[in-house]
Amino acid sequence: MKKKKISFPSAYTVILIVLLLVMALTYFIPAGKFETIQFDPATKEFVITDTHEQEAQRVSASQQVLDDHQIKVDLAKFEDGSISKPVAIPGSYQELDEKRPNAFGALKQFLHAPIQGLADSIGIITFVLILGGIIGVINKTGAFNAGMNALSIRLKGKEKWLIIIISVLIAAGGTTFGLAEETVAFYPILVPIFMAAGYDALVAIATIYLASCVGTMASTVNPFSVVIASDTAGIPFTQGMSLRLIMLTLALVLCMAYIIRYGEKVRKNAEHSLVFDQKEELEAQFLTKDSQAEAPVFDIRKKIMLAIFALGFVVMVFGVKDYAWGFDEISALFLFITFIMAAISGLGEKSFVSEFIAGASDLLGVALVIALARGVTIIMEDAKISDTLMQWLSSGVSHMTGVVFTTVLFFVYILLGFFIPSSSGLAVLSMPVMAPLADVVGIDRALIVDAYNWGQGIIAFIAPTGLVLASLAMVNISFDKWLKFVTPIMLAIGALAIILLGIGVFI
Repeated sequence: MKKKKISFPSAYTVILIVLLLVMALTYFIPAGKFETIQFDPATKEFVITDTHEQEAQRVSASQQVLDDHQIKVDLAKFEDGSISKPVAIPGSYQELDEKRPNAFGALKQFLHAPIQGLADSIGIITFVLILGGIIGVINKTGAFNAGMNALSIRLKGKEKWLIIIISVLIAAGGTTFGLAEETVAFYPILVPIFMAAGYDALVAIATIYLASCVGTMASTVNPFSVVIASDTAGIPFTQGMSLRLIMLTLALVLCMAYIIRYGEKVRKNAEHSLVFDQKEELEAQFLTKDSQAEAPVFDIRKKIMLAIFALGFVVMVFGVKDYAWGFDEISALFLFITFIMAAISGLGEKSFVSEFIAGASDLLGVALVIALARGVTIIMEDAKISDTLMQWLSSGVSHMTGVVFTTVLFFVYILLGFFIPSSSGLAVLSMPVMAPLADVVGIDRALIVDAYNWGQGIIAFIAPTGLVLASLAMVNISFDKWLKFVTPIMLAIGALAIILLGIGVFI
């Protein structure tokens, strides 16, 4: 009798397990909150919220108010909107006497969290579904297959440049304006191109996802991480820039070299692929159904469709970077592109609608993963344990010095980044508490920002609470295969971060 092979659980099950573990932690970690201060631009006042999340008082906004609350940030940063979220007030933490739910209440919370996560994530989910619909339409016209065939001919013998060019472009987006969630749009487009070049789907996802992680981790001018963290720490974001540029360069070079080494092994011998057992399945999904069939002609209609589709991403990047677009605006942009596609695709009305719906349904699983991941964060927010973790960890490192301090702080932010995947949220929560510790230890406050950036950035490589499972779901690769692939490069970049933080102590 043939033994049944034990398979790794799906992305949905992994997130549900994490959700259950976080719920269990809420019964061991007490609830607690810091008081917060937030600027109200309508009244030019500071709103101070107490630990019970009630509005305690309103005071006229002034630098003296910030100084009195030990927040070393210029008032101008609040007035110009650089810091818009509530900022934790150092020394104000209090444990809260909150009863945890009984078994029935816990079950109710467990069932409600994914539903609330779906509601809270509706912006990105709408974008994913619209994107899926457009891709379904373009696939039906044969534009992707024709374009892939033309590109693969041009890249013959130069396949590794595909990894280099895409990695550099995506990392540049990550380090400048936080290109992260938006990369889910690239998988259906780039995976077939990588596979047509002889690589496996894992090379495609690694190139896109790791480049995004490295870019956002080694942020230089990203307003959603390094800028807001520096502002909240009371220093200009340019302080410590040279060390961040070194981190960005070295981490990206390490990452590209690692992917190229693996990719070339796979291209020469497909059996070296970690997803070799899925080869036929992935080729059936992303390549032409009949690989021997003649590729469709890359005519003017197909070129125009792909050009408009690509232009949509250029406009998206411009809108996010210069106009602070959210997913509502991005979804509206791609809905507009949908209407253009309907006019030029050459498909009949019924055929177009049918293919659009089929394409959207292909990405429904990704949407559900996003909703489940958001549910984990909701459990933590409802239980009010994030501030408690922050208080415990800051107290733990406050008596350390030098290299030991920066090393341990890096691991502290790895832990915090797992539970608080929002870069801006973690910045405004932690910086007012952690930044003053630099003065006590005698190091540059910019190193606190770096430890935050690099710690919460590197855990994003594998954290189920972040984007990794949604990204893997786009390509139908299981989490265990990703862990096997990414662990060596994650450890190498982690070691690099610790070394650079240590060097920063002495310069």
